[in-house]
Amino acid sequence: MNEFFNAAIWEKAWKNDANTVISKMRKAGIDPSRSFDQKAEAFNEQSFNEEGRKRSRRIINWLEGQGVRFEHASVLDIGAASGVFTVPFAERGAAVTAIETSPPLIELLDYNIAHLTKHQVKIVPERFEDIDVAARGWNQAFDLVFVSMCPVVHDWDSVNKILQCARQFCYISMPVNTHEHSLVNEIWPLVTDQPLHSKPTEMAYLLHLLYLKGYAYESLITRETKSKELSAEEALEEALTWLRHHRLPVDERMRKIIADYLEQAYPSGKVVIEEGGRFGKVLIRLQDQNMYTREN
Repeated sequence: MNEFFNAAIWEKAWKNDANTVISKMRKAGIDPSRSFDQKAEAFNEQSFNEEGRKRSRRIINWLEGQGVRFEHASVLDIGAASGVFTVPFAERGAAVTAIETSPPLIELLDYNIAHLTKHQVKIVPERFEDIDVAARGWNQAFDLVFVSMCPVVHDWDSVNKILQCARQFCYISMPVNTHEHSLVNEIWPLVTDQPLHSKPTEMAYLLHLLYLKGYAYESLITRETKSKELSAEEALEEALTWLRHHRLPVDERMRKIIADYLEQAYPSGKVVIEEGGRFGKVLIRLQDQNMYTREN
């Protein structure tokens, strides 16, 4: 029972967990900082279409309901992508520092902020992991630090560095379970002879360590799904990418199995995919932190 309340044990467990999102990406040979290069255009379209804007508004409305104010606020958006949140933050009057490392996403971000007031958004094309927060003058420099679905959060040390930048609020969102993908669910038994089961992810480490270290926070877990239609060729490449994420060998045999399945199951050549899962959001209130119970 005592181990349940031992923050050091939880920190070590998170750091050594081989099943974190970033660990799986690295084992699959994927650079987390460049993983969206090939799908930047599609991601940008999904971020700024009607459904994408609704999602952004829903999250921003939740933040505002918790007391976050954007007018005249300073915001650090880590993993800003093409500006899915940077743009609405700035449109609400915030000065945003947007960190992004993918060149295609940076180009799209630059285009998406063109209508904003000059200097309202500053793009930092660097990995947050490589930034010296103190040397940059970022210690408690931002009213809100915002990290949405970004693999920069991978252990407590990374969280601590993020919190170091925040003056009032810090928002972090992460998957609660492994990503659900209808096509991967369909083909998994074909290539492994076993059904694919969703598993919990590292959100539990984050919430429990925030609790043990005395932080005040609001958390919310939702289930979100979306559908898209791909050609058989696009679906094949996407399925192979997801299998790499699951550390399965992707070879010509695997490619043929999936291609044959798609031809049989989707004779029209159009594949409708449902994807999503459960996602956790946490808003940490730095001004409400109990300094007597915090452990560094």
